[in-house]
Amino acid sequence: MNGIEILERDVTSSELERMKAGFDENTIEMGVIPQSDQRFGYVAMDGKKFIGCASGLACKSGDQFNGWCYLTDLFVEKEYRSQRIGATLLHTLERKLLEHNIDKIFTWTAGYEALKFYIKQDYEIFTELENWYSNGDSRVGLRKTIGIKE
Repeated sequence: MNGIEILERDVTSSELERMKAGFDENTIEMGVIPQSDQRFGYVAMDGKKFIGCASGLACKSGDQFNGWCYLTDLFVEKEYRSQRIGATLLHTLERKLLEHNIDKIFTWTAGYEALKFYIKQDYEIFTELENWYSNGDSRVGLRKTIGIKE
């Protein structure tokens, strides 16, 4: 490694852009169309008050979605929980995804948070990272084929 330095620092914005371009170049060399993503989302309001949201990123190659969505956010304010608002937000997002031929969705949750909620919505556990959180709970990966058991 003659003359090469390894530095401990953040990547600059131009370095980040070069890295992304390099990944795309490699992807193309492998015969794969580089992916981008599109966000789909919904917000729940009580009058003018924000009370929750659901959103996710769907990957696509060119104009073609790959069939998967990463549910990045599902949130309902505490005072509004247990009123099916979260389930309604989630199912509304899932129906929108189906309109774009996206029939699979996945997410992460904490073992102490919404695991029972997702299982009730027909999500299945596909992986678990044990002892992820300071209380010993796991980080759990869940997925669902949309349209099954709805």
